[in-house]
Amino acid sequence: MSIVVGILVVVLGIAVSIALHEVGHMVPAKAFGVRVSQYMVGFGPTLWSRTKGETEYGVKAIPLGGYVRMVGMMPPAPAGTRRGSGFFAQVIADARDQSVDEIRPGEEQRAFYHLSTPKKLVVMLGGPVMNLVLAVVLTAAFMAIGVTQQTTTVAAVSECVPTATGAPCDASAAPAPAAAAGLRAGDRIVSYDGNRTHTWTDLLDAIDGTAGQAVPVVVERDGKQLTLTITPVDVRRAVVEADGTVVKDARGEVQTVSGAFLGVAPTMARQAMPMSQVPAEVGRMFTGTAGAVVTFPAKVYQAVEQTFTDAPRSADGVMSVVGVGRAAVGVAGLDATVMDRVAIMLSLLASLNMALFVFNLIPLLPLDGGHVVNALYEGAKRTVARVRGLRVLPGPADVARMMPVAYVMFVVLMGSGLLLIVADVVDPVKIF
Repeated sequence: MSIVVGILVVVLGIAVSIALHEVGHMVPAKAFGVRVSQYMVGFGPTLWSRTKGETEYGVKAIPLGGYVRMVGMMPPAPAGTRRGSGFFAQVIADARDQSVDEIRPGEEQRAFYHLSTPKKLVVMLGGPVMNLVLAVVLTAAFMAIGVTQQTTTVAAVSECVPTATGAPCDASAAPAPAAAAGLRAGDRIVSYDGNRTHTWTDLLDAIDGTAGQAVPVVVERDGKQLTLTITPVDVRRAVVEADGTVVKDARGEVQTVSGAFLGVAPTMARQAMPMSQVPAEVGRMFTGTAGAVVTFPAKVYQAVEQTFTDAPRSADGVMSVVGVGRAAVGVAGLDATVMDRVAIMLSLLASLNMALFVFNLIPLLPLDGGHVVNALYEGAKRTVARVRGLRVLPGPADVARMMPVAYVMFVVLMGSGLLLIVADVVDPVKIF
């Protein structure tokens, strides 16, 4: 049942993300007077629709996107333009004709192409910005809930310094530095060698490189703070699995690792992260997603190659909607608390919205970024004309001429999407 609920949550989250993306386009378009004839979530056959005012609102069968049909997206052909006979020339002409045919008599000024450049930018950036806002809100919610993790509160103190063989403590073993300094289970380590330790990772980073040094450690015990002096030792410890099994190499020898040893084990508890870290986390998601978009063709090739060879799928590889759904199943099936799974699900949806934000900014039609580039080009031409003192400003950008690019991009995106769906079905990314 939890797996079914997890799938439903992600499907609903994707649908809401798409729906709000389109709201980000529709609301400013209507505010600027553009007639919006359709608002649809999904593609393909219509499952449900209802007309309210001058707009048809509906849900379609294939939940891989959505669209808002704004009347007059493309201006008529410039005066004197001849209709070409080639395939792409026909595509351009048909796009112009369809755009013009949507305009009702007497509503010519309500066409999208009549908007000023700033208004066009607001409309076309409204969708991606909505996804960015969702990414920030979901990230903040995820960090407010937090996840179960290691804390700086001591769960147990080692009795002695471990040996490379992992032998148990005996009377001849040297006492562990934490035990020798008087550290107790239940103490919360506030700072180590003057460094604040908000997380267990902070503590590990502070301990590293301090072997043999007398270090002041501030702990909180029974509501009061006290300072202890601990001298970590440099030891070679046996590498152990999560279940406590000692790891051995191919020759049967115990694998070891060297480092400063304190002798404390952390407690596990859900910890909320400070809201001040939200911008940094959103920035990390943005740079990671932008890097994935830049290397998208290589990532798709890598995913296909790994799917049909013995190589495992990379954990940081790109996924389709199917992959996101399977990741949701993985989250739902985790041996974790309900709140932990909710937090991870929110993080997954935040990453999805960041991907929608970045991907839609690619400056090629039919993506929003392509319309943004055309609006900027149109604005630049008019600005130059004003500077030159021309009395007649250039008309709207002839967006229809970019339709061949849109067709090629559509084929590329559909092909890449189908390849990733196959990869996610045959050999899904294993995140958890």
